[in-house]
Amino acid sequence: MSQYRQNLPQMKDGIYLADGGLETTLVFHDGLDLPCFAAFPLLDTTKGRDTLRAYFARYMKIAAQNGLGFILDTATWRANTDWGAKVGYDQTALDRVNRDAVTFIADLRANLANAGKPVVLSGVIGPRGDGYVAGAAMSEREAETYHARQAIAFADSECDMVSAVTMTNIPEAIGIARAAKAVKMPVVISFTVETDGNLPSGDSLENAITATDTATGGYPAYYMINCAHPTHFQQRLGKGGWIERIGGVRANASAKSHAELDAATELDPGNPQELAAQYRELRRLLPRANVLGGCCGTDHRHIEHIAHACAA
Repeated sequence: MSQYRQNLPQMKDGIYLADGGLETTLVFHDGLDLPCFAAFPLLDTTKGRDTLRAYFARYMKIAAQNGLGFILDTATWRANTDWGAKVGYDQTALDRVNRDAVTFIADLRANLANAGKPVVLSGVIGPRGDGYVAGAAMSEREAETYHARQAIAFADSECDMVSAVTMTNIPEAIGIARAAKAVKMPVVISFTVETDGNLPSGDSLENAITATDTATGGYPAYYMINCAHPTHFQQRLGKGGWIERIGGVRANASAKSHAELDAATELDPGNPQELAAQYRELRRLLPRANVLGGCCGTDHRHIEHIAHACAA
């Protein structure tokens, strides 16, 4: 049974940390080979589970030491039909691994102390496509049908919420929100943007949030921005009700574009202290953004600096 599905604590007050760039940490720091950038197959080996456990333990320790809540994500960003097939998982295997991913993080929550602060279990749904490019967008109905299987798996688990991460276009975001609504799961939609502050589809962040809210009756609990550097979107944050809907940020460490990062052979970790200062400024512009984590290139050092800068 879920702990917080009916009452997400991060919707109230206080800062909640999340982890950094899982896949980039595993590839560039831990030297792992992740075909198709998929981390979920690690759940099927003892060594892989140990690696994931050690990875998340670092972040939960930071949250505990700073007296902050934590959003604990499943490693299922690539665990959908298209990407699963590319790494040898059929639909039955994907259903199993999505459920196993929740059991795994539920065990982490039960066994890693967090100084009495809430640890919220989040089932991650990634894009059908690349994540850096919009590609051929599905219709809203196609997206709902496509992502429903993952949403159902999370609804039938201890998950507290669903997180749609690195959304590149509006119809897919709407489809996932509707799939989550159909199984009565709280959902967070996290859009990614290019260096101009717009989604890879060309839509503005304001239009993406407004359109998704309009099409779903405002169903998402809140929205986030991920896989972009603060300098890519800070200048596009104005005023209006849509700003109030942004509840968190998981930025990249590097200010490089998606295309540059995709072609990079070395990790650009940026400057953790500088990124933390940028997060502090973002919280002035985004008064409801209290979920703070990282994306590509970030690791526990970035999150520790962010915790210190923003909690202070």
